[in-house]
Amino acid sequence: MSESSTRDSEVSRPESSRTDSPRCVVRYGNTRLLGDFEARRDQRFQRGDEVIVRSERGVEWGVVLCPADARTATFMGGGRSGGGRILRPVTDDDRRAREEHAIRERELFRRSAELMRERTLQMQLIDVELIFGGEKLVLYYLSESRIDFRELVRLLARDFNLRIEMRQIGIRDEARLLADYGDCGKPVCCNTHLREMPAVSMKMAKLQKASLDPSKISGRCGRLKCCLRYEYDTYEEHRRELPPIGATVLTRSGQGRVLSQELLARKLVVVFDDGRRQIADESDIVTVISRGSRRNENGEDD
Repeated sequence: MSESSTRDSEVSRPESSRTDSPRCVVRYGNTRLLGDFEARRDQRFQRGDEVIVRSERGVEWGVVLCPADARTATFMGGGRSGGGRILRPVTDDDRRAREEHAIRERELFRRSAELMRERTLQMQLIDVELIFGGEKLVLYYLSESRIDFRELVRLLARDFNLRIEMRQIGIRDEARLLADYGDCGKPVCCNTHLREMPAVSMKMAKLQKASLDPSKISGRCGRLKCCLRYEYDTYEEHRRELPPIGATVLTRSGQGRVLSQELLARKLVVVFDDGRRQIADESDIVTVISRGSRRNENGEDD
């Protein structure tokens, strides 16, 4: 690799800001938190480098994503989870400690679930996260009601000699913690890049003419797939710009009524007065005579 390409791949601020300490966006924690972390002036990191950081929660294992700047701050928005300092690149000792860490987490999960069952608490333990530095144990759980877990926390703190944090999560957060791949064959969005869960409605699926079979449009969490939100604004923009369903239009082939819209292609299905149907390009529409009522090609309200 050339010197220039190596320099370009370094995760640091532009040359004009090299006198400042470089800052990196780091992903860390079981819930894949994002933070803006400061490195020492002599440290340079590349995307994908594993690092040990100190966050507001303690010493944690993280992965460098990119340089931190005004653009990344805007992108992270409300999903930003604080920040801190990059302590060092991950060492072989850290990797061995992480393996031991994983074994201990499994035992902590088993014992925590056992204590919950003994006290017949109406909660389901989903995951436990032992902060890499050992400062805290976070328990992620599902519950449909408010739980008084003060006694449980005292027992856990006594048995494990750790600070305990109880974190109630929703069904989508469970997918973020445990799910791997979606129907598309790619890692689930909530476990990779989504920091905020967008509101998704059946209206979005209908507008994009997606299957309305719940098994096909539901994600690993059982809710409507977040990806239905990604192109919705584009579809909605096209819908507003085209003559609406039910409108009477004058085309180059005559007068007819709009049965349906092919939004991405920006085409219309038009039925003429003599019963003929035709797919008309947007450019074929001479004028809209009346907006009409929104009824689809089956004669039903759309």
